[in-house]
Amino acid sequence: MPVWFHIDHRYFVFGAFGVTASIAIYSTYKLNSERRKRRQENVYESEKLVNEYLVFHYSSQSEILKYDFGPKDSLEFPRRCAELCLESFQDGLAGRFEEVVGLDYSQAFVDVCNRLKADGQLEYFVQDEGDLDRFRASFIQGDACDLPTNLGTFGCVLAANLICRLHSPFKFLNRLAGLVAPGGILVITSPYTWLTQFTDKSTWLGGFQDKNGREVYGFDTLKKTLGPQFDLIKDVNMPFFIRETAHKNQWSVAHATVWKRKQE
Repeated sequence: MPVWFHIDHRYFVFGAFGVTASIAIYSTYKLNSERRKRRQENVYESEKLVNEYLVFHYSSQSEILKYDFGPKDSLEFPRRCAELCLESFQDGLAGRFEEVVGLDYSQAFVDVCNRLKADGQLEYFVQDEGDLDRFRASFIQGDACDLPTNLGTFGCVLAANLICRLHSPFKFLNRLAGLVAPGGILVITSPYTWLTQFTDKSTWLGGFQDKNGREVYGFDTLKKTLGPQFDLIKDVNMPFFIRETAHKNQWSVAHATVWKRKQE
């Protein structure tokens, strides 16, 4: 694969049947059972959340925020994440990268992405259509805490509002040095909303006091964990806005950190 200044030109967004018929049938049954169980247990598998996030990514500003007043600087968060990656990596995404890989734990989210890739457009509850440069992009369902070993390395990795929804965030952080090529860029955004619903408190990155009574914040743990392999080059606050209904919405502020993988 072509390499530019020793940086693999791939962008990662947080990822053959030689068996008997009986094993294949069992595997299919097991996969479908796991998907049904995941949909029952994970709120991000619901049709409601899928449509909210389609609106979040693709609707016009006037459809997301219907009023003349409100936090307009919090709109277009996905675009601003991409621009932060571009600004830090000084290269393009699908337009100039050879490959873009999107990974999500939600099978429903991945299915929608693959439909967009195949068809180029999609209708959802707020009547609008999403469009993207899709021919170099692929989307896979996966667990960010247990990523496939054959993903390879990437010139840029974006983990957008991910770490505080992982069941084992340290496993993900410790995997990043093997995902980001030396000299490559890592962008992490998070509102640091630690919840036991998603993450056991014993593995929170922040939001608690250590054994000496010192307050620990997520940013502190990121610096301590990533520091040996990455240099912190920037951190900024990035507001974002999620429309639920015409009168109920979520306004949050993610902390965005940009890291550069140290040369080996």
